[in-house]
Amino acid sequence: MATQERLGTKRLVVGAHYGTMDFIVQRVTAIIMAIYTLVLFLGIIFTSEMNFENWRHLFTFAWFGLPVGSLLATLAFLSLAWHAWIGVRDIWMDYVRSAGLRLFLQTLTILWLVGAVVFFAKILWSL
Repeated sequence: MATQERLGTKRLVVGAHYGTMDFIVQRVTAIIMAIYTLVLFLGIIFTSEMNFENWRHLFTFAWFGLPVGSLLATLAFLSLAWHAWIGVRDIWMDYVRSAGLRLFLQTLTILWLVGAVVFFAKILWSL
């Protein structure tokens, strides 16, 4: 007797809360990015003149000796990378049927995101 493949609404999922963690991470990273965008927007609005030094100060300001600007920018960029990974990974999983091609595309995506994070950190933390 052949086993039946469950597709559509009768799909067999693996474990409880399938995808819940990804859903929560996407929402949390979106909130972090929205708050950081608002902080940057307010910083730009309340800056009297937008020159290089003021632009640099948006990302490098310190509070009680702690590099808050750099830490917030790093948190926002890491949130962006994680948010992008979940979204692009889901696209590859949904639309690329070949497992080998899907693995190759996911690997390229990871390498690109890690490279972007390293490049971002090199630029920001060298200011």
